[in-house]
Amino acid sequence: MSQATESDVREDGVIDSVSGPVVTATDLDARMNDVVYVGSEGLMGEVIEIEGDITTIQVYEETSDVSPGEPVEGTGSPLSVDLGPGMLDAIYDGVQRPLDVLEEKMGSPYLDRGVDAPGIDLEKTWEFEPEVEAGDEVSSGDIVGTVPETPSIDHKVMVPPDSDGGEVVAAESGNFTVEEPVVELDTGEEIQMRQEWPVRQQRPSEEKQTPTTPLISGQRVLDGLFPIAKGGTAAIPGPFGSGKTVTQHQLAKWADADIVVYVGCGERGNEMTEVIEDFPELEDPTTGNALMDRTCLIANTSNMPVAARESCVYTGITIAEYFRDMGYDVALMADSTSRWAEAMREISSRLEEMPGEEGYPAYLAARLSEFYERAGYFENINGSEGSVSVIGAVSPPGGDFSEPVTQNTLRIVKTFWALDADLAERRHFPSINWNESYSLYRDQLDPWFVENVRDDWPEKRQWGIDTLDEEAELQEIVQLVGKDALPEDQQLTLEVARYLREAWLQQNAFHPTDTYCEPEKTYRILDAIKTYNDEAFDALDAGVPVEELTDLEAVPRLNRIGVQEDYNEYIDELEADIESEIQELY
Repeated sequence: MSQATESDVREDGVIDSVSGPVVTATDLDARMNDVVYVGSEGLMGEVIEIEGDITTIQVYEETSDVSPGEPVEGTGSPLSVDLGPGMLDAIYDGVQRPLDVLEEKMGSPYLDRGVDAPGIDLEKTWEFEPEVEAGDEVSSGDIVGTVPETPSIDHKVMVPPDSDGGEVVAAESGNFTVEEPVVELDTGEEIQMRQEWPVRQQRPSEEKQTPTTPLISGQRVLDGLFPIAKGGTAAIPGPFGSGKTVTQHQLAKWADADIVVYVGCGERGNEMTEVIEDFPELEDPTTGNALMDRTCLIANTSNMPVAARESCVYTGITIAEYFRDMGYDVALMADSTSRWAEAMREISSRLEEMPGEEGYPAYLAARLSEFYERAGYFENINGSEGSVSVIGAVSPPGGDFSEPVTQNTLRIVKTFWALDADLAERRHFPSINWNESYSLYRDQLDPWFVENVRDDWPEKRQWGIDTLDEEAELQEIVQLVGKDALPEDQQLTLEVARYLREAWLQQNAFHPTDTYCEPEKTYRILDAIKTYNDEAFDALDAGVPVEELTDLEAVPRLNRIGVQEDYNEYIDELEADIESEIQELY
């Protein structure tokens, strides 16, 4: 039985009709996007349309047994999230209800309708250390103190963005709950550790800047060929079984962001279970602490109400923006935006709106833009700099990239990682098709790689791209006449390209060493293959048969570089062996 009672509900309106997650009410005094409580059980919903006396509501819970005539209560405020200490190492549903708290409240893993809980613990005390003192002037967004939220992250307590600010009257260290004032201003305003913010409203910033620092993922095909910037946007489209979720998991585990917000939007429950089980056991490669210490999970699986799926990405991006305001680099993984778009399509059809392409609402592109445009590298209103990088998986039916969600996403994002079912069938992972993928951040990130990795990073990468492009052209000829009919130099190019694919682009996500590859190692693997290429072509020009150059003993060891912990010594020895073995042939 629900823990909401009839006495909790004030009759502000009356249900007129129920159509799945869409409910209409009459006599309700509400505004667009206001949160309301529907029916005797107090199911949470949101106003999405007002026409005369008829108010249309999307309900975030199952609406079976809800009937016309039941009451509807308006709250007068939009869907908002609680922001403050306690969000990290937490698991929420799509409207920021903490699932572990709800399970404890219900005494069962099966949650009843109408059950609710605050997004952060209102009774837990946190150790607050002020960074301001009496007499200091503060304005909106300024940091007034810190709280050690987890061993990895210090939570920075800020003046709310909508505050007028003022002069600090009192600020003392101590243990406080999130609702107790920690700083008092001469205007009478009391600053708490807890803020509320509407999820559909972007948090303010001073300026959006051009990102120039890469988000290092530890995946060679991404860092080496198709990098994303901190504050950038990326899409990972691919058919069923091509590795979207594993790629997102790898990014969440290894990307060098300070904070990770992982939104499971309509995905299978076992995939979210894997995240929930794996992340607490993983070690953060940067700090050595648990990975969950810097992670917030939002689990809105495929069996949860469809309307909550529509709001979960906004919940995630609002939490990400809050940590960005503290000066952190945040990576948000949305898996997958196709399920989010399907939720919009279902709500739209129940509203009897005019459908667009393939039944999706006409405003699909606008909603996708609103979401991805909240990413970026920002100068915050408090003077700090932070970023939100958004990486969205797309699940096109049948792997058809021409469908509306993929196409509208491509118009917005600047990095495209196209997953290929054929590569997945050949057990080539990550199955990112290097001929279809691209990154528009490459040129603006090259100076960072030149300064922090190697001077010739762009030249070596371009050589790898050119070789792979040439292989793609030659493969069409090979399928017609066979490899042996090609000239010897083209046969050698195919052999070099094979090592680029197998030793450089392939990576084992489940190997303890190969699961993460730092940029220096990515460069050295490519450089080792280039060494073989240069030595082999010199020998070919000197008259050495191509069969001898493709049958060397040392060269297959290129495929084992990825699993070497002490890779520098291994590569130095391998390059020397390749050079000596080839030079002995002529």
